[in-house]
Amino acid sequence: MSWIILGAVMIAAAVGLGAWTFARGNAPFAVDLWWNDLLVALASPVFVAVSQAMDFLGGGWFGVFVVPIGGTVALWFFGRRWGAVFFLAASILSAGTVQLLKQTFGRERPEQILVVADYGSFPSGHVANAATIAAVALVLFPRLWVILVGAAWVLLMAFSRTAVHAHWLSDTLAGILVGVGVVLVLAGAMARPLAREIPEDEPDADAGAGSGGATERAR
Repeated sequence: MSWIILGAVMIAAAVGLGAWTFARGNAPFAVDLWWNDLLVALASPVFVAVSQAMDFLGGGWFGVFVVPIGGTVALWFFGRRWGAVFFLAASILSAGTVQLLKQTFGRERPEQILVVADYGSFPSGHVANAATIAAVALVLFPRLWVILVGAAWVLLMAFSRTAVHAHWLSDTLAGILVGVGVVLVLAGAMARPLAREIPEDEPDADAGAGSGGATERAR
């Protein structure tokens, strides 16, 4: 239950940040302007190429359909059926929450945007998707390397979204809050069935599953 509360708090924090920006006329914060201007000054073909690749991997038809469906099928095939349901549900709820907030707050994207993007800058759907995948992976495969790879993936996605000026820095923070928050709420709600699928010989099962809400093994 504590993970449900923490997840709800994170989602509420994202909503609060969105409300704050909306109350300010959706104007970027000082840190948003500083970071955006810094990336304009540091712009290079390498940054742009990597960021455009991340744009494809984290969104569009590949990120929205191929990754969630492919991941769900793979988990189901390897016997993690509750994990498959968990991943698919988290992906859908995270994307739905992002779109709801985008439509609610309607924040404009930076003028220097280099990619084609949908309506609404807040929050970053690419970053929320990356955070959702990373958090789900940690719940299902609680190992240190999963934490490190997941964190690197989320940070790289956040950097790439600001490098192509598709988002303000605060948009990416909100994306992380939404992605992880949704996963924590679901992990808390599905703790027992998820715990049943954690292998008994998993060395870090208790610690890792606990981070996602599946701390206790079903008895």
